Amino acid sequence: MVSVPSPTHGTRSVTAVEAPPVPVKLVIAGGFGVGKTTAVGAISEIRPLTTEAAITEVAAGVDDLSHTPGKTTTTVAMDFGCITIDPTLKLYLFGTPGQDRFGFMWDDVVEGALGGLVIVDTRRLDDCYAAVDYFEHKNIPFAVAVNAFDGEIHHDLDEVRWALDVSDHVPLTVFDARNTGSVRDALLVVLEVALSRAENATDK
Repeated sequence: MVSVPSPTHGTRSVTAVEAPPVPVKLVIAGGFGVGKTTAVGAISEIRPLTTEAAITEVAAGVDDLSHTPGKTTTTVAMDFGCITIDPTLKLYLFGTPGQDRFGFMWDDVVEGALGGLVIVDTRRLDDCYAAVDYFEHKNIPFAVAVNAFDGEIHHDLDEVRWALDVSDHVPLTVFDARNTGSVRDALLVVLEVALSRAENATDK
């Protein structure tokens, strides 16, 4: 609250208007059933928008359900949620579909994104190759987050980096897609990478 002069009534009180938080778009990607929808749901401050469809017998014959036997739905367009990190920053989260057959929608989902988080299941690393290749090809800053299913991972981070063939400047972390704080920490890693890239580009 501040006081400013008034030409007729001495002074009057005016409430200072705070600037709204800066909106930042981040993409959460990865293979089928790695935890993208779960991560968005765990962190979003609004009820997440999902485009989940039931897995049909035909889709079950295409998608590998061996590691996710209880999975009955799949994302067919995108997931959406948001989280206010602090009064100055708000993240808008877009989760991509995991199957290659929905890859034609990626360009629309990723457009305008500051960075991406690629979620990995170490039981089937090959499922995330497409996401890694996409961000590298588009030159979009990204980090890799290994989802610790049942609290464990099947390969250490050095082995994951080697298997994915990602450079040393790409951060790798372990997180739990069900835990709000864990998801937040993983997203902050992406944000740090993206801001660092932007600052380096400005300095050149």
